[in-house]
Amino acid sequence: MATTRKLVVEVVDAKDLTPKDGHGTSSPYVVLDYYGQRRRTRTIVRDLNPVWNETLEFSLAKRPSHQLFTDVLELDMYHDKNFGQTRRNNFLGRIRLGSDQFVGQGEEALIYYPLEKKSLFNLVQGEIGLRVYYADEKPPPLKPTVAPLETVVEEKTEETKAEGPDESKPPPETNDIPAEVKETVKPPQPPPEESSPAEGPKPDEEASPPLQENATVGGEEPPASESDKNEAEAKPVEEPPQNQPDGEDIVLESEDTMSWASAPRSPLPEVIISRSVSGSIPETKNGPQPLRRSVSETASYTSEISDVSTIERSTFDLVEKMHYVFIRVVKARSLPISGSPVTKISLSGTMIQSKPARKTSCFEWDQTFAFLRDSPDLSSSPILEISVWDSSTGIETSQFLGGICFDVSEIPLRDPPDSPLAPQWYRLEGGGAHNSDLMLATWTGTQADESFPDAWKTDTAGNVTARAKVYMSSKLWYLRATVIEAQDLLPPQLTAFKEASFQLKAQLGSQVQKTKSAVTRNGAPSWNEDLLFVAAEPFSDQLVFTLEYRTSKGPVTVGMARVPLSAIERRVDDRLVASRWLGLEDPNDEKRENRSRVHIRLCFDGGYHVMDEAAHVCSDYRPTARQLWKPAVGIVELGIIGCKNLLPMKTVNGKGSTDAYTVAKYGSKWVRTRTVSDSLDPKWNEQYTWKVYDPCTVLTIGVFDSWGVYEVDGGKEATRQDLRIGKVRIRISTLETGKAYRNTYPLLMLVNGGVKKLGEIELAVRFVRTAPPLDFLHVYTQPLLPLMHHIKPLSLFQEDMLRNTAVKILAAHLSRSEPPLRPEIVRYMLDADTHTFSMRKVRANWLRIVNVVAGMVDVVRWVDDTRFWKNPTSTLLVHALVVMLIWFPDLIVPTLAFYLFVIGAWNYRFRSRAALPHFDPRLSLADAADRDELDEEFDVVPSNRPPEMVRLRYDKLRNVGARVQTILGEVAAQGEKMQALVTWRDPRATGIFVGLCLFVALVLYLVPTKMVAMASGFYYFRHPIFRDRKPSPVLNFFRRLPSLSDRLM
Repeated sequence: MATTRKLVVEVVDAKDLTPKDGHGTSSPYVVLDYYGQRRRTRTIVRDLNPVWNETLEFSLAKRPSHQLFTDVLELDMYHDKNFGQTRRNNFLGRIRLGSDQFVGQGEEALIYYPLEKKSLFNLVQGEIGLRVYYADEKPPPLKPTVAPLETVVEEKTEETKAEGPDESKPPPETNDIPAEVKETVKPPQPPPEESSPAEGPKPDEEASPPLQENATVGGEEPPASESDKNEAEAKPVEEPPQNQPDGEDIVLESEDTMSWASAPRSPLPEVIISRSVSGSIPETKNGPQPLRRSVSETASYTSEISDVSTIERSTFDLVEKMHYVFIRVVKARSLPISGSPVTKISLSGTMIQSKPARKTSCFEWDQTFAFLRDSPDLSSSPILEISVWDSSTGIETSQFLGGICFDVSEIPLRDPPDSPLAPQWYRLEGGGAHNSDLMLATWTGTQADESFPDAWKTDTAGNVTARAKVYMSSKLWYLRATVIEAQDLLPPQLTAFKEASFQLKAQLGSQVQKTKSAVTRNGAPSWNEDLLFVAAEPFSDQLVFTLEYRTSKGPVTVGMARVPLSAIERRVDDRLVASRWLGLEDPNDEKRENRSRVHIRLCFDGGYHVMDEAAHVCSDYRPTARQLWKPAVGIVELGIIGCKNLLPMKTVNGKGSTDAYTVAKYGSKWVRTRTVSDSLDPKWNEQYTWKVYDPCTVLTIGVFDSWGVYEVDGGKEATRQDLRIGKVRIRISTLETGKAYRNTYPLLMLVNGGVKKLGEIELAVRFVRTAPPLDFLHVYTQPLLPLMHHIKPLSLFQEDMLRNTAVKILAAHLSRSEPPLRPEIVRYMLDADTHTFSMRKVRANWLRIVNVVAGMVDVVRWVDDTRFWKNPTSTLLVHALVVMLIWFPDLIVPTLAFYLFVIGAWNYRFRSRAALPHFDPRLSLADAADRDELDEEFDVVPSNRPPEMVRLRYDKLRNVGARVQTILGEVAAQGEKMQALVTWRDPRATGIFVGLCLFVALVLYLVPTKMVAMASGFYYFRHPIFRDRKPSPVLNFFRRLPSLSDRLM
């Protein structure tokens, strides 16, 4: 039975509302409007924190079809004038929710929305808690049986014949009829139409009883329910004319579409092509004519939209067109065989064979083949040969049944959005099949053709795992298990002990977390610890709790409890969910009574972003809960054109070859190009599009060599991992809006022998902003991670552990796809194996710090040169600047801001206009690293190197650690000297400092501050003839202060 979808709104409660009744409180109620369907809650009398817990349902049948993805739910809250000294229903707040905040049933969560003002002068405060989701329900079965229905039809037919048609009556179908009733009504059966309105209003009346109990909709409307009744009576008359234009548009659109699509599908005259012995071009009778194209040669491809959105389709103009000759072999009839025939197709020296046909009423193949053409030039006239063979006698002795030949120059050319070419019947000639026909279709198209992804392609050698594919990552959640306490844990044989240690272990799949050991004497340990897990939808696993009693001989299991993940509540903020007591079962004997129980609080934290990438190269920062997602700010288009000069990655039959494919990842969407077989210069020319929610994200593209072509053979090569060729990262914030970047990037790999260039990849990328400029710039002021990461942050240890778990879950999920995205590919794209220790990275990070500090060092050197009058003109100007800033201190901040503006404007001339930033071997010190450091970097944990080499590396690491130890000691000593100024560790030094502070305070009290500042500035920039070569007394005094270094053992 068909199901109908409805929108369900659970109005839970509200907090901190504005008092409106004149006595410091309010009596609120809520009114919801969804496309003319109004529902209201009951009134909570005199409560600023009301709790309703009401469920309101709305039918989606009244939603206009053109607003399918722009739903708007309006909520208004009022104070009921029947309670208090007010004369009208005072406004308490409103909210508007869009369709992007509606989720399916099972994904809903309680969210508190801040109430908004209707106008500038409204006094509104507080928030309201809602759950909004779509739900499916089955329509109730019709009560009348078949026999009475036929009687009613006969009687109504007789009445209609007697009375005749009454055109003055309005149509019986009204908008009050539920969606499921409307769908069952058929025009040729007037009696069901007459009976359905009588039964239609009943579900509405039952679904919204609050509307008939003193319902007041809006602040100025009367409290009686007559208005609602009047609206219900007026809808059958008013709404059908409003919906009529929509229906007419749909009908006209469908008719136009049918007339437009029916032209190419009209039956063409039969084509009879016979090939002469000399091999000349055969004669044709009424051959297929090229289809008239609705777009030009430079028209754009159709985009593959993974999800429906308001963003316009991509133009697909970043890649080059690749022309293919498509042959779709559908079926054959009247073949004089009983076996499974095959079809052989030959074009330009390439011959392929179809799969054996399956026998139904005809012999069916329904297979599409695509032959690559170097150019769309139709001056050359190769011959396309299609033949049918009987393979039941063997491949070598197969019998020729007949064939067809086509002149490729007469094959029609189609570009989307042209409709697909309809297959036709062609008579087989030249074989043993007489009066046999073959149904097929041939056309010339591009890689944008809808038949291209599933077609057999010449550049992929027909490998089934070589197809292009779009993958979606599974939705990941953080599962938080708060272990509070346990009770009744001591069995009778353990009562003699004074203390007992207990530990709770939680397991979800392969994830195991344990609490700390809690010591108790009364059998009621307390932990109050949070255990975090990563769970993927759909939730089919169970969370298993095991309570262990710690003994000297080992842990002893006290009991176990299981909780299905589908029964755990979801939350999007830091509110506390309801806790539960779980009874423990005896793991050895389930029937045995066990009084022990554990107090647990479980919830899915949807306010976090589940990290599967490193934070500095993350492609998405959105929280898990869809209700918290912000609108997209743009789209990024990636054109994967091809690779050049690839090195052979493997040797097959004594010949080096590479079967390359590309994987791109952004957000939860992964794309994989087709695998081009045995080519060192593969061409893909595929284009993909992603939504961009944050411009400060990174798009990752990786190139790999596939062993999937050997999986069919089942040899040893089938178990080998795909080889890495290189990777490219593109930061979205570095792209200008609307500009297409087409660059060639080197594919670099760091191996034991150093940096190795394995080829080049050509990419085209473009970012298009779809949000208003101010909204786009506002994104830069928002935090990268969701709010929960700041309210309840995770520790570094938890982040690393959860990230590794998320990578494992995603790798297992994507490896189950077809074609699979192997785990080694996922780990490489997510940088899961790049956090090992590397001496090269330590030196590279140290040089990065030096480069950052170098700017400040240059400023210090410039000030020092100015002090010593190395450039007298500059020093005099600095004196004038000091005088101006001292006498006009309000100019300090504007002068500094203007100086930074000048620096930025000056550097704008030297910005990079070439290729986008890419991996830098010089910055990474990959060229300067020796073989021993690289071997140490690629070593596994634990090490498998010889003991002498491990000892040598350990001694080297100790030397580096000694330097770091010295630097840390110096930093600590300088801080301790600052503390020694006032701690009287050196009584004389502290006395001098305290006395000097008193003297400075008295001077600054008596002398104007500007005079002191000017004197200090002139003294600091005095001429070298007035200087002493010795360090300053202040620096000498600070160096003499004691530290705790002499106490360190």
